[in-house]
Amino acid sequence: MSNEHGNLIKSPKQLIIMVFASFFVPLIIILLLMVFVNSGQRGDNSTTTEQLIKPVAQLNFKDASAPREIQTGEQVYKAVCSSCHASGAAGAPKFGDAGAWAPRLGQGYNGLLSSVLKGKGAMPARGGASPADVSDYELGRAVVYLANSAGGKLVEPKAPAAAETAAK
Repeated sequence: MSNEHGNLIKSPKQLIIMVFASFFVPLIIILLLMVFVNSGQRGDNSTTTEQLIKPVAQLNFKDASAPREIQTGEQVYKAVCSSCHASGAAGAPKFGDAGAWAPRLGQGYNGLLSSVLKGKGAMPARGGASPADVSDYELGRAVVYLANSAGGKLVEPKAPAAAETAAK
C-alpha cells in the first residue's frame, strides 16, 4: 500500500498548531470584516436618531410660588399657535400670509381676540391652551404678533396691571 493518502498531521506539535489556527484564523477574519464595515463613511445621523427617540411630550415643572412671567406674543405663537398657523393646517391662515389675513384684519383686534377666545372653525377655544398656562392678555399679544406679521397695524394691548392702574 502506498502512503500517498496518509495523515497530514504527523506530530503532536502540528496538531496543536492546527487547532489554534482553526480557532484564531476565523476570529481574525471576522474582526477584520467588522473593522471594514464600520470604517465606511457615514452621514451625520445623530440628529435623525435623536429626533426618532425624542419623547412625544415633555413635562415642565414650575414652582407654584414663583411669580408668573408674562410671555411675549412670539413666545405664545411658538408654544400654542404655530402648530396650525405655521403650516396652514385645517384652513388656518399661515404666518405672514397677507392675502389670507386681509379679510380677518378687517375685524380689528377685538374681533380677532374674540375668535381666539371662543374658537372658530377647526380652532378650539383659546387655541387649545389652558387658561392656567396662557392668559387672555398673552393670547392678545399673540393675536397682535400674528396679525402684524401679515401687514396688520394692530397695537399691542396694555398689560393687565397697567390697565387697572389707568382705570383708577
